[in-house]
Amino acid sequence: MSILFRAALLLCALFVLPLNAQANKLLMPGDVISGHAKEEEKCEVCHKKFDKKAQSQMCMDCHKDVGKDVSDKKGHHGRIDTTKECKECHAEHKGRDFKAAEFDHKKFDHKLTDFELKGGHVVGEKVKCDSCHKAGKKFREAPSVCHTCHEKDDEKAHKGKLGKDCAKCHTEKDWKSTSFDHNKTEFKLVGKHIDVKCLKCHIDHKYKDIPKTCVGCHKKDDDKAHKGKLGPKCETCHTSKDWKVSNFDHDKTKFKLLGKHEEVKCAKCHIDNKFKDTPMLCNACHKKDDDKAHKGKFGPKCETCHDEKDWKVSIFDHDKKTKFALRGKHISPKPLKCTACHKGDLYKDKLEMVCISCHKKDDDKSHKGKFGTKCDICHDENDWKKSVFDHDKKTKFPLLGKHKSPPLKCTACHKGDLIKDKLAMDCFSCHEKDDKHKTQEGKKCETCHVETSWKEVDKFNHNRMSTFPLLGKHGIVACKKCHSTVTFKDTKSDCWSCHEKDDVHKRRLGTECQVCHSTRAWEAWDFNHDKTKFKLDGPHKKGANKCYACHAKPMSKKVEQSTACGSCHDKDDVHNGSFGDRCDRCHDGNDWKQIKMGVEVPSKKKK
Repeated sequence: MSILFRAALLLCALFVLPLNAQANKLLMPGDVISGHAKEEEKCEVCHKKFDKKAQSQMCMDCHKDVGKDVSDKKGHHGRIDTTKECKECHAEHKGRDFKAAEFDHKKFDHKLTDFELKGGHVVGEKVKCDSCHKAGKKFREAPSVCHTCHEKDDEKAHKGKLGKDCAKCHTEKDWKSTSFDHNKTEFKLVGKHIDVKCLKCHIDHKYKDIPKTCVGCHKKDDDKAHKGKLGPKCETCHTSKDWKVSNFDHDKTKFKLLGKHEEVKCAKCHIDNKFKDTPMLCNACHKKDDDKAHKGKFGPKCETCHDEKDWKVSIFDHDKKTKFALRGKHISPKPLKCTACHKGDLYKDKLEMVCISCHKKDDDKSHKGKFGTKCDICHDENDWKKSVFDHDKKTKFPLLGKHKSPPLKCTACHKGDLIKDKLAMDCFSCHEKDDKHKTQEGKKCETCHVETSWKEVDKFNHNRMSTFPLLGKHGIVACKKCHSTVTFKDTKSDCWSCHEKDDVHKRRLGTECQVCHSTRAWEAWDFNHDKTKFKLDGPHKKGANKCYACHAKPMSKKVEQSTACGSCHDKDDVHNGSFGDRCDRCHDGNDWKQIKMGVEVPSKKKK
């Protein structure tokens, strides 16, 4: 058929004729193999339009067993190069009789299968391919289990009693050679068991349900040695190395042999070879020792205080195992004997953990019970006679000065009950007898005094704390200069009381010295007469320094000098008092003889 004719047929098939079986037949390059003949007219089963790469997957969609091998990477197809297309090995359209799965058996690599040929399985003169691959069956259907091929050999050797898993004992090298590892079973062969022949235990080729206990084989040996009294677990004491040697590890029991127990013979505890129900309590064996040492008062749990090394030594850790840690003289220089505190039954009599329960006599001697029962507030375990109470941190009254050094005795202040009687913290409550001021200065002694010395005063501020601030030269005057006695409030605050001797005026200017003088200096004064009710002018001003001309008589306190002219000029009054004592109404101070303008001199008639 010429090329042109075939092209014409193709065009007819594409554009004129419907796509049917006849068209498919015309387009095929050749007949398919006999196995695919049924699908020959259905190209779409194996081919996908315009997609050549999809062909291999379509092959595996039909040949599912091969597809599964490829996906699981098992079998021959799962191990070869999966990038190759199926048609590279399995050609198609070569005619009905073409062998698409044919291959060269001699060149086939059996490693690329699930069953690699090793040892006696290697193909040669003795072993042929058809020994396993039977005619009419697929190569993948060849048996892979030993027993399938070697059933007759198994029946001859083991009579089928060892199961079908031949590979447990045999290898591919030689059927008669075994590689069975007994150590991988539940019964490992160790010691003298290694040299024992199999039939010694596996009688009549019996391999299943063989006893794995020692007594199953060694009952006669047990009856001879122990008469069955020690139970069936021979391995507890014996090993496979030597039946006569015991390796019993007592430490694996509930009673480990420690200390001096290691030296004790078995019969010392296991009387009459009695191993079960042997008492494990110390007191069961050591009751006599307990009666001698504790008279049964410390209970049966000897291991609480003692160990196996030495019965006479106590290992009881009082700090960790009780709520009362031993400190100071409770443990050093020599630890107290247990009976010093535990005088009764150790378990029944629960001791109080307060100091007073043991030290009541010491408290009565020192404090007579007045300081309460909480001894640990002031004392510790190092020395009963020393107090560790920190008055500064634990009270609101820190001890300073002579309150601390030399230290006062507690009873100096706490004369009553320490707990019930709450002491006042003011000085006066303790120092009332020392108050020489007779309460004039109140009860706040700390205003002036300090703790270093009762006689020392350095806190009183005269300017802020009194009505008499110390100014000028008063600031350097010693206290006793003014305060002749300690009743300070009896001291007067007026100038005259202290400066009477300094008064050169002899009281003619009164006793209120501060009117003219200041605390800067007694000699300095700055009195201004013009600021009084009597301004000095005229002849009065000329004689201003002659104060005593007017102030001639002593005054009681204030200057009570009359400002009327007549009080001083009554002798100069030519009117004999008929015009009163207010001379300044008519006369001028500058000149006594001159009469003020506008003043009408009354006639004798009018008068």
